[in-house]
Amino acid sequence: MKFIDLFAGIGGFRQGFESAGHECVFSSEINEHCQTVYKNNFKEVPASDITLINEKDIPDFDILLAGFPCQPFSISGYKKGFEDTRGTLFFDVCRIIEEKKPPIAVLENVKHLIHHDKGNTLKVIIKTLEDLGYYVEWKLLNAKNFGLPQNRERIIIMATLLKPFDFSLIEESKTPKLEDFLDKDGNFEYLNESEYTLIENPIKQKSGLVFVGYRNKNIWQKGVRPNTLHLSRVHRQPNRIYSIEGSHPTIPSQETSGRFFIYLPNENKVRKLTLNECYRIMGFDIDFIKSEKTGEQYKQIGNSVAIPMIKEIAEQLNKQGFINGRERKVTRVIQSVFEFQECSAS
Repeated sequence: MKFIDLFAGIGGFRQGFESAGHECVFSSEINEHCQTVYKNNFKEVPASDITLINEKDIPDFDILLAGFPCQPFSISGYKKGFEDTRGTLFFDVCRIIEEKKPPIAVLENVKHLIHHDKGNTLKVIIKTLEDLGYYVEWKLLNAKNFGLPQNRERIIIMATLLKPFDFSLIEESKTPKLEDFLDKDGNFEYLNESEYTLIENPIKQKSGLVFVGYRNKNIWQKGVRPNTLHLSRVHRQPNRIYSIEGSHPTIPSQETSGRFFIYLPNENKVRKLTLNECYRIMGFDIDFIKSEKTGEQYKQIGNSVAIPMIKEIAEQLNKQGFINGRERKVTRVIQSVFEFQECSAS
């Protein structure tokens, strides 16, 4: 099937769907740094500002992909469809859907979307898509259940014309250890023993994380109660240290200096996660062409998607019979006409 890649970033969605056999016919991304990376890897420059794109100019397609930003919606009862989404980028996604009526739309967002504005934002999204004539199903998926050692939860919303998408058929896999995704050699950045504190008897959390210690940063000292200074260090994500025998926390887009520290039990040392390792635990191949700017690399990978998870969604569309959605829908109509004619003749 043919798909369009909106809010394309550096192409994580595209990689997942192309690896499942689908073809990209249009892409859009406003960030110039991401556009450059996208061009270097896919040999095309995405269209820029989605608000300036005329939906009539987009070529026909079967699947719309959009990891759209979660902007605050102006909600006054979430009963007005488009009126509740105007002024947001989700509205631009919907005007494209309304014009092109693709059989499938796959939307991705952060876990917080579920609770945003006490759940009203998600209600508006679902109702708007339903008003456009779609079945709408959604589920929270985690990268760690798709062969990656990263606890990264994302909401996936499936809007389909033919029939509802069945999330129960999604095939998950065992969570690997972070250790299996590390570089074997390189110019690693180790911390001195005086720069961190390890805790006794670390426990593997339900998320798969094994929190083992924290960096010795002098922060939040004012007003801290006696013997609780270590807690202020623990609570800030860039100061936490996790064992490679578990998973890694979600790689965020805000951490542009890449302060992700891991503990190696065999060496009894703490070092920084390398950029190659960051991209690897998102599912990117080693030959993926990254940005020339280090800060942009960290920002872009933090904004991307877990490729194996996206690939599984794409493959499920094949397995669940959504292949050539337009043709199948037309075939059903023609078949119904013939059945009606046969009944009339008899």
